[in-house]
Amino acid sequence: MFSKAYSATIHGIDGLIVSVEADVSDGLPLFDMVGLLNSEVKEARERVRIALKNSGFMLPAKRITVNLSPADIRKEGTVFDLPVAVAILTAFGHIPDENLNKTLIIGELSLNGNVKKVNGVLPFVYSARQQGFERCIVPKENAKEGAVVCGIKTYGVNSLKEAVELLRDFSAFEPETVDIRQLFENEQEESDMDFSEVAGQYAVKRAIEVAVSGMHNILMIGPPGSGKTMLAKRIPSIMPKLTFDESMEISKIYSIAGLLDSKAVITKRPFRAPHHTITATALVGGGTVPKPGEISLAHLGVLYLDEFPEFQKSTIEVLRQPLEERNVTISRLNATFRYPASCMVVAAMNPLL
Repeated sequence: MFSKAYSATIHGIDGLIVSVEADVSDGLPLFDMVGLLNSEVKEARERVRIALKNSGFMLPAKRITVNLSPADIRKEGTVFDLPVAVAILTAFGHIPDENLNKTLIIGELSLNGNVKKVNGVLPFVYSARQQGFERCIVPKENAKEGAVVCGIKTYGVNSLKEAVELLRDFSAFEPETVDIRQLFENEQEESDMDFSEVAGQYAVKRAIEVAVSGMHNILMIGPPGSGKTMLAKRIPSIMPKLTFDESMEISKIYSIAGLLDSKAVITKRPFRAPHHTITATALVGGGTVPKPGEISLAHLGVLYLDEFPEFQKSTIEVLRQPLEERNVTISRLNATFRYPASCMVVAAMNPLL
């Protein structure tokens, strides 16, 4: 008995579709997972087995093999729990096999069978639409985030049982809907800081206006309390409003980083102000599991470096290439990741005595 479900993994800021293949055969009872998996994905074996039991699905003593394909790309994260469980249940005949076609499944399982929130749903759903998928099943907490993408149905589920019922009969459930245009307009109208609130400071305001008009970087030098940070925080308010495509690009980065919170989409230009003790990796991105850095989180917005001389020289040096190329390229043994980094750098410092 063989079945195939579809899930996804993050590659840079895009989603990469992954086939979750399950085979059930006679032999010694065994649950094995293959496909170049990291420790988080390998641990899904125990989470899935116990979640199935606690959801009321008693599996016969069979040899179960799950393969995540393509096998030459490393699989990371906890998004594969739900699709693995669904593929196994389909192989045992609990779900019609044809209902998994054109369906992307994402979600982490708790031991009691509940489906927990995951990061990166927006790029997953976006990639699924580009690949011709018709529907996505995601955790309920991520449903609004996924529904932002037009042209594909997004269903939110709270538990494994609910996901099985949905896959048996899609007509019994309504897909999540979000009025993205209205949400976009309403949130852009709200602004807690505005450049027009600044009194005086005519020379520096003019310099900032010129810098913003061409997305040029700027360095402000002045004594403590002269208003450098106040001015910097208000720079996004004089930048052009985000277009829908720009908003989606920023939202994909924040979704991967797990910073969307309750918001379905980022509608304002970002303002990032890292502390001067930040490391080079945290600033430009990377790590054992590559993630976007502060310069990518500030994409199409402002990266504010206060107390500029306090930053380590090595940290400042790594900014040179991203600022020239407007993206960050991170190479690892198994893959190369590229994150956008087109931002305006605003630095501030006290006069040198």
